[in-house]
Amino acid sequence: MTDHTLKSRLNNNRTTIPHSVWPAQALREAEKEAADSLGITLFELMQRAGEAAFSVACAAYPQSRRWLILCGHGNNGGDGYVVARLAKAAGMEVTLLALESDKPLPEEAEQARTAWLNAAGEIHAADSAWPEGIDLIIDGLLGTGLTDAPREPAASLITRANDHAAPVIALDIPSGLHAQTGTTPGAVINAAHTVTFIALKPGLLTGKARDVTGTLHHHALGLEGWLAAQETAIHRLEASQLAQWLPPRRPTSHKGDNGRLVIVGGDHGTAGAIRMTGEAALRAGAGLVRVLTRVENIAPLIAARPELMVHELTEKLLEESLEWADVVVIGPGLGQQPWGKKALQKIENFRKPMLWDADALNLLAINPDKRHNRVITPHPGEAARLLNCSVAEIESDRLLSAQRLVKRYGGVVVLKGSGTIVASADDDIGIVDAGNAGMGSGGMGDVLSGIIGAMLGQSFSLYEAACVGCVAHGAAADYRAARYGTRGMLATDLFSALMRVINPDVIDVDHD
Repeated sequence: MTDHTLKSRLNNNRTTIPHSVWPAQALREAEKEAADSLGITLFELMQRAGEAAFSVACAAYPQSRRWLILCGHGNNGGDGYVVARLAKAAGMEVTLLALESDKPLPEEAEQARTAWLNAAGEIHAADSAWPEGIDLIIDGLLGTGLTDAPREPAASLITRANDHAAPVIALDIPSGLHAQTGTTPGAVINAAHTVTFIALKPGLLTGKARDVTGTLHHHALGLEGWLAAQETAIHRLEASQLAQWLPPRRPTSHKGDNGRLVIVGGDHGTAGAIRMTGEAALRAGAGLVRVLTRVENIAPLIAARPELMVHELTEKLLEESLEWADVVVIGPGLGQQPWGKKALQKIENFRKPMLWDADALNLLAINPDKRHNRVITPHPGEAARLLNCSVAEIESDRLLSAQRLVKRYGGVVVLKGSGTIVASADDDIGIVDAGNAGMGSGGMGDVLSGIIGAMLGQSFSLYEAACVGCVAHGAAADYRAARYGTRGMLATDLFSALMRVINPDVIDVDHD
């Protein structure tokens, strides 16, 4: 994601994008049901989709006059025919290239094609020469039904569109992007804008989506009421929701109201990890934070952050701390030696909320168990070890991978990455629409563990704490990136921004 795209996303908070997300297959099946219930034909929906996309194109590129429309052999192509007809009627010079097939077009797409021809539009073969001076490309090649890598000639058209200087607007989804998983099995359109219709699909929010969707727009095509009446298990999680999740504290609240958190880790040479987790918990509003670590870490941690209560990890103090604590976080800098293993064995029977990260997850992969009072926060490599598979398998379907982790380990799973997935044993799934490429640096996971741990101590359920924590983490990184860019961002840079985003009632986005 470019800094320009990031700032655009921050400025409008994507407030026109819904929070409900539909599985791609379920949405394809529901489209006709929704239209029938409202007395709307599928062709009318296609007309509305084309009008919505045409409106976005005109607003985004008002000076563009020479449009190239790429149409596939499905309803995505039908949307392209509608855009072409509208553009021609508005005085644009329109060139339309279409894929050929032995199969007939869907009925509504055929109607759109006929309307284009009746408007004196021409249809050129996919391998036709492109005219000079094209200043906008509309991608209507492949839609949400994609399952494999695009075949020829679609693949070549995708490559040529990406190599062209003109910006691309994708209809519903960039051609080549898998609507359910966000994977890109082959060539994929690199869109400047994507106009998606009816409802969000998971593949627009996770996996490789952010690399190729550009600025995301949504239009429900008049089905808002019908959609609102339907239950969806998948939800988009983003920064504007922090205001409802984190209202101002009561004036009389005190540290005992805000959670007593114990953090265990920081073996030899990893004091930084446990320090970041501890400070993140404080910045995220934890009332009291006790750190149990190696004795040589005590002085440096207290010097760096005197608000932390830092002690040597001993069996006696660990037992006392578990009695005292409301929440336990274990893993950052824990290591996999007997010192860390012994602590984890003691903590695994803790009955209150807990979070396991980093080496706690590597040890869990060796001795798997299932617990319902635990949040685990694996990155794809740790998830692969926990499921005894490859990282590629994890990334091939991030939603399914998170659900598999929940089934095997219980509780709540946070599968980190672009479009972080939060999944619970109650079948709730959240996709985090916050964060940026600057978070690809050491220590970010340690900070996230502290934030979620703090939220667990502030009256949130495991799933709620994971959702709020992930969004606050990403929003803090977005706040920093909007001002300084993404390259060179450190995990500790998030601390000051974190305090701002978890107090949304007092945020001033115009000043640092």
